[in-house]
Amino acid sequence: MYMLPPYLAAAGHSKEALRQIYGYRTALFDPQAGLFGHKWDDEKQAFVRKDFWGVGNGWAAAGMARTIDLLPEAMSSQKQELVQIARALVDCLLKHKRSDWLFHDVVDDLGSFVEVNLSQMLAYTIYRGLIGGWLPGEYEQPARSLRQAVSGKVDRFGLVQGVCGAPHFDKPGVAAEGQSFYLLLDAAAQRWAYARQTRH
Repeated sequence: MYMLPPYLAAAGHSKEALRQIYGYRTALFDPQAGLFGHKWDDEKQAFVRKDFWGVGNGWAAAGMARTIDLLPEAMSSQKQELVQIARALVDCLLKHKRSDWLFHDVVDDLGSFVEVNLSQMLAYTIYRGLIGGWLPGEYEQPARSLRQAVSGKVDRFGLVQGVCGAPHFDKPGVAAEGQSFYLLLDAAAQRWAYARQTRH
């Protein structure tokens, strides 16, 4: 949901981008939980891993955010529908945050390890929504709190510690996407700060 739909939309294939998102959603989304399951086997028509992996939900949220911003004006109704889906996911994830604004690796499993990357991904998604005007200003405070929580996890070498760690992503550590989302988040937060200044 992150790797393909935004780039299809950027290339002018917006309908296919949406078709991909809704296909993933049909396979992975649990309406009762409001979250995406992790691994689906289409041949077996069954989950390999049903767990609500935090980072997987972060990929979904960030991918939808990027796609929303790339949809043309002629697709305003489709855009509004995708906004509702993305916002519902953001709201659901925020309900699972810990008091320190981090999340468990499996967001509804308090026995799973505490992980940092979902906080980055979610803050990035929110800032994109604020910049794009499809999330209201009340979301700024959660985005700021998530960003602050993440900033405390950057070591003296600039590595974001405690993200779902490469190469197996089964314990906290460091990972390329953990670094990337810190940079994406920081850039989005700065863009939002500039947008606020120019609007006032």
